[in-house]
Amino acid sequence: MTSPSSANSSVSSSRDSGFAFRTEQFQQIVEDTLSLARQLGASDAGAEVSEGVGLSVSVRMGELENVERNRDKSLGVSVYLGQRRGNASTSDFSPAALKQTVQAAYDIARFTAEDPAAGLPEAADLASPAEVARELDLFHPWAVDAAQAAELARRCEDAALSVDRRITNSEGAGVSAQQAHFWAGNSRGFRGGYASSRHYISVSPIAGKGKNMQRDGWYTSMRDAADLAGPEVVGRYAAERALSRLKSRRVPTGQVPVLFESTVAAGLLGAYVQATSGGALYRKASFLVDCLGQPVLAKHIDIDEDPHEAKGKGSAPFDDEGVRTCARRVVDAGVVQGYFLSSYSARKLGMKTTGHAGGSQNLRMSSRRTRPGDTLDKMLARLGRGLFVTELMGQGVNYVTGDYSRGAAGFWVEDGQIAYPVHEVTIAGHLRQMFKDITAIGADAYTQGSKTVGSVLVSRMKLAGS
Repeated sequence: MTSPSSANSSVSSSRDSGFAFRTEQFQQIVEDTLSLARQLGASDAGAEVSEGVGLSVSVRMGELENVERNRDKSLGVSVYLGQRRGNASTSDFSPAALKQTVQAAYDIARFTAEDPAAGLPEAADLASPAEVARELDLFHPWAVDAAQAAELARRCEDAALSVDRRITNSEGAGVSAQQAHFWAGNSRGFRGGYASSRHYISVSPIAGKGKNMQRDGWYTSMRDAADLAGPEVVGRYAAERALSRLKSRRVPTGQVPVLFESTVAAGLLGAYVQATSGGALYRKASFLVDCLGQPVLAKHIDIDEDPHEAKGKGSAPFDDEGVRTCARRVVDAGVVQGYFLSSYSARKLGMKTTGHAGGSQNLRMSSRRTRPGDTLDKMLARLGRGLFVTELMGQGVNYVTGDYSRGAAGFWVEDGQIAYPVHEVTIAGHLRQMFKDITAIGADAYTQGSKTVGSVLVSRMKLAGS
């Protein structure tokens, strides 16, 4: 599979990039917008203009189902009158529309109550021109057309269907190529933007028939199409996962150790981020309020963040407000070292922004006990007798109380070996205790979005079965 070489984050040619607008045009729109805000008397203002372009194709049982092309553009404006803030947006970049949008944001600010935490980031926190220009290798446009994408999807699905006669059907396969760029600026001197891309191939085969049917799937997602797994590899692995779930059983209710497959373990890391994010903390809507400097996870657990990882799905030289991003250790030996704060949430908490307007950036949860040989087989051996979870269903996580209850499917393990597939069970616990009960993390690290973690072994959870 081929991909064009990486392009500079500044889009100088709309024809070559596939975009309708050049970076220079976006820069001018931002300058014009900020000028209009100043003319109206705004004490501060910020603007961001963006464009996204993409192609998504899906097939099912060899037949073309959907071809979707998207081309979106938007301008967002924030106007401040002291500590009163107004926001407005438009998809029309004409001078008249810009003027109307700025006026709308200004009028909203005039009739909005003052908010002591409202305002742009402090100038000292904003990314410098050199920091803005940091090359993170995020933009790899994929010159794939609809016919080529459909062929890749067919190859992926065909590979799944050919693995075993028990693969009887398919929910389809898809290919998507997406790219975007933006430019942002504010009245405190920040200017910056970049282009990025994200592509994927996926398939969902069905094994068995009637009441015994089982579905599973797999995908590959990368910024550079050259880094995607081959469509046949994706298809075969998806089929093997579906086949492994045939003849699933239910298991008795009890309290057992649970091993989360690396593909779902990122959800535990996501729960931690949610509970230590500024919005939840200042609203007191988190079970981890005031946890800074406190032991929250097991003593052998670290969480690191690197927003400057090349091609990283969560990489960014600055956050959504223009605040510089920095690599840091979020959790050290189980102890919380920092929250995830925007300028607004930081002010609400009486703290400094951590550069997380827009969310976390390339998190990795690891254990000081993990060794290179800690494969999934080794993790199953450590599990001994219990549940190996490969899929989670439902939204049964209460981030206010920490209560955790999710539908699950996977495999029952005896003597460190997979005994049989399991379905229609529920696992439950409390996140604070689950974090403390993490006894091991495997070396089988997997990146789900911007979060990377190996399989995670929790020493005990409630299992509701038959």
